[in-house]
Amino acid sequence: MKNPAIRLRRLGRYLSLAALLCMSMAAVPGHAEDAAKDWPSKPIRLVVGYPPGGANDQMARQLAPRLGKALGASIVVENRAGADGVIGTQFVAQQPPDGYTLALAGMSPLVLSAYTFPHVPYDAHKDLAGASTLATSPMMFAVNPSLPVKTFQDLVAYAKAHPGKLNFATAGSGGSTRVMLELFKQTTGADVHYISYKGASQGLTDLLGGRLDAMIIDFSVLYPLVQQGKLRALATSGARRSHLLPDVPTVTELGYPKLAAGNWYAVVAPAGTPAPIMDKLNKAVVSIAASDDMRKAFDSMSVEAMTQTNRADFSRFLQSEFDRWGHVIQAAGIKAE
Repeated sequence: MKNPAIRLRRLGRYLSLAALLCMSMAAVPGHAEDAAKDWPSKPIRLVVGYPPGGANDQMARQLAPRLGKALGASIVVENRAGADGVIGTQFVAQQPPDGYTLALAGMSPLVLSAYTFPHVPYDAHKDLAGASTLATSPMMFAVNPSLPVKTFQDLVAYAKAHPGKLNFATAGSGGSTRVMLELFKQTTGADVHYISYKGASQGLTDLLGGRLDAMIIDFSVLYPLVQQGKLRALATSGARRSHLLPDVPTVTELGYPKLAAGNWYAVVAPAGTPAPIMDKLNKAVVSIAASDDMRKAFDSMSVEAMTQTNRADFSRFLQSEFDRWGHVIQAAGIKAE
């Protein structure tokens, strides 16, 4: 039989460990609250998964100083480009969940990549925490002026009368321009062909040169060319007509509400970031998007404010995007190349 004194000492150690464990568990909520109270106490990185100069980078650089002012900290934009935003988003998902590394990510790395890439090294639902979207960029349907169509309805009718003859440019094989084209085909019944380019600029060169017929891409990309008379705008996918092109109707007006869609930008952090920090981020992003100052910046970029007033609404929005685009992608068999 073992010495009773030894057994008592062991029991005492077990009880002490159990007490420490209970104290640690009880302290977690308070620790999270303390962390949020002191946050931020140093500069914050805002990662963009695309090169400098593009739409995502421009949006991040508009947001950074305003978010820094709202939070009382310096926000440093860091570009980690590659794989249509996946590389930068993966980097953020792998960082400590302390609120000091954020991403401004969009539809492609957060939603589309899950369906179009053979393997994505993160799960947007499990490995990232979303604060809110910031803005959405409507798409524009535009054609080379030599194409004998004047309206969106003309385009649909022409495509049906000449199946497989119209060539649309897409920026990449699995990004937003490609899935939007497939949504156009599925919604209207038009039979058109697509030619994939590494980026929008190469596709635009061929569209302007008459080697392609049409393109569906962010409003901000096509607007200058429409304004110069080099392309003809037929419709936009926004919730309302753009004040920049008030004579161009929305797809909803034309009877195609399913085509009302666009790119969007969201602020996300690594999963496990304390809820009080995420709530602070949500309030800051919503407030910034509603400010007159940011609205002017949005106008200059041809985008529209779009936010969620709480993180639960963002989660529901993200799931709705998965449901919507997953159906389109799977029906078309889209794969990123």
